Amino acid sequence: MRRLAAALVLALCAATPALAAEKLRIATTGGYPPFNYADEAGEMTGFDVDIARALCAELDAECEIVLEEWERLIPELRAGSFDAIAASMSITEERRRLVSFTDRYYSNVVRFVAREGSGFDPADAAGKTIGAARATIASDWLEANLAGTAVVKLYTGQQELHEDLVVGRLDAMFGDGLGSYAWLQGPEGTGFGFVGEGYRLDEGIGIAVRHEDASLLSRLNGALEAILANGTYERINARYFPFSIY
Repeated sequence: MRRLAAALVLALCAATPALAAEKLRIATTGGYPPFNYADEAGEMTGFDVDIARALCAELDAECEIVLEEWERLIPELRAGSFDAIAASMSITEERRRLVSFTDRYYSNVVRFVAREGSGFDPADAAGKTIGAARATIASDWLEANLAGTAVVKLYTGQQELHEDLVVGRLDAMFGDGLGSYAWLQGPEGTGFGFVGEGYRLDEGIGIAVRHEDASLLSRLNGALEAILANGTYERINARYFPFSIY
């Protein structure tokens, strides 16, 4: 009888499926190299994506990367379309009213880029045309400080912004220093350079979650602390930058 009971228990255990791993749906834009973009095989990669996957690994969670337009990221997060945002999003007080942020996973400044020898001067920008990505801290700063003095043009994507700078439709662009640094290293950035010093306009770059997901926020912060301590963060950083961006 005992053997029969034991056999039944084993059979029931074998028939019961293993508990499914937690899945985290993490959104990014896919159009901001080297932070989030499609590689030659069409797979999503970049610093943001690698960090997101490393955090999922620390949490023993399956990581699904979801693409969303930049201006739809926060509304769709709040609507429950995904669980978190890893898209180089600056932590600001305005955004904190809508979502919660992890501790920073990298730091950045905002800088002007112009053609070398153009004589562009941010302090004397009257009549100049300056571009920035829409709905960013860079565009907010331009509209608050230079609208009415310079012509401010806002772009949905980085590619269009860079193209207009290259062909001369813009006198300068204003945006994330690290993203601009990476662009300046490539062939399109030849002949362009930074102008002036960087502006620190945020509290760092964080992963956004819904206000009500306090448990997930705490776990992500714990995972971030772990990858900083065990060398994973440093290895990811080195894939994209020859200096620490933390």
